[in-house]
Amino acid sequence: MELFEYISVLTSIIIGLGMAHLLRGVAGLVQHPGREKIYWVHLVWVGYMFFNMVFFWWWEFALAEIEVWLFQDYLFIVFYAVILYLMSAMLFPHDLDDYDGYKDYFLSRRRWFFGLLAAIFFVDIYDTWMKGRDHFESLGTDYFLLVAFFLVVSAIGIVSRRKIVHAALALLAVSYQVAWSFAYWGQQG
Repeated sequence: MELFEYISVLTSIIIGLGMAHLLRGVAGLVQHPGREKIYWVHLVWVGYMFFNMVFFWWWEFALAEIEVWLFQDYLFIVFYAVILYLMSAMLFPHDLDDYDGYKDYFLSRRRWFFGLLAAIFFVDIYDTWMKGRDHFESLGTDYFLLVAFFLVVSAIGIVSRRKIVHAALALLAVSYQVAWSFAYWGQQG
């Protein structure tokens, strides 16, 4: 096993746990449709997180080009995966006993969710740099626009409780992330 393969095992496990958490949550909604009040914006963020974790796993293949790995680099990549897991865990709590459905829960925990979303994009800048200067520069200004967009989305999501704002943020975020991912990786993947 090469060093990158060894390093990617733990992050793959963490990402797999996050995906399993999301899938278990969605399966619970299907199995017991009347148990909790569903909030479509919450489900859009669930889809975003699932896509984002799949994309993260794909995006990290570029780390195979790194020839010298330091322990702190490994910890950094694990930390990135942990943030993604925590975002997934934020979307489906163990119970909603203290909340009036997923809308109430999501809006009450929005600061955590959007704070972690902002953290992902700060972390991603270094992650992208780790893959090499050529890789970093190959993404061009589109990458920085993506980061700036999600930092703005995060800031708005943290401060606003308005349902219409959260609906717009969710739809815009999913649309932008999917479009950017396919535009970039659809050509080079």
